[in-house]
Amino acid sequence: MPVIRNIFLVDDDAAVCHALSVFLDASGYSVRTFPSAEAFLKEAQGVVEGVMLLDQRMTGMSGLELQAELIKGGIDLPIIFITGHGDVRMSVKAVKAGAIDFLEKPFSNEDLLVSIREAFLYADDSIKRNSRVADLRARHASLTAREKEVLQHVVAGISNRNLAELLGVSDRTIEVHRSRVMKKMGAESLPDLVRKHAMYQQAGR
Repeated sequence: MPVIRNIFLVDDDAAVCHALSVFLDASGYSVRTFPSAEAFLKEAQGVVEGVMLLDQRMTGMSGLELQAELIKGGIDLPIIFITGHGDVRMSVKAVKAGAIDFLEKPFSNEDLLVSIREAFLYADDSIKRNSRVADLRARHASLTAREKEVLQHVVAGISNRNLAELLGVSDRTIEVHRSRVMKKMGAESLPDLVRKHAMYQQAGR
């Protein structure tokens, strides 16, 4: 079953929207067009997966302002800016905020497709990364308070014996807790546990 590749095209130029929509549809993409940033925010509710082609200068909210709204809402949507009014400062600002590319009109169809392919590679990586983080959060949530305490000390490099003394329990008790932590976190080794714990922390818990 082929993967549906969604493209959200936000541009207040109806002619541009039509031309790009026809071309991208013929190239195998599923395209939804929006005449303004406000229209996208109103209609595209809930989970949004795909790539956005976003005009910078539009009536009402600008492309950069929409980008800021998406970031504020925690929506990690790869964005390719398209505009006839681009400048270096605007381009740098958009890319620093996470845009994948910045194409100035007129651009070639090939340049557009290259940027879109790059954006979907980023989107695929993001989906996998989010899935791994969600799994780690669920695994961490399954730990008891004592197991979380043991995890913190184990990844800090404290030995079983020293940890047993620190917590006032037997070596065997620490071994049992450590084994349960490894199993619940899906870790195959201590280095693997350290990596997973680091990823969990970097994700903001």
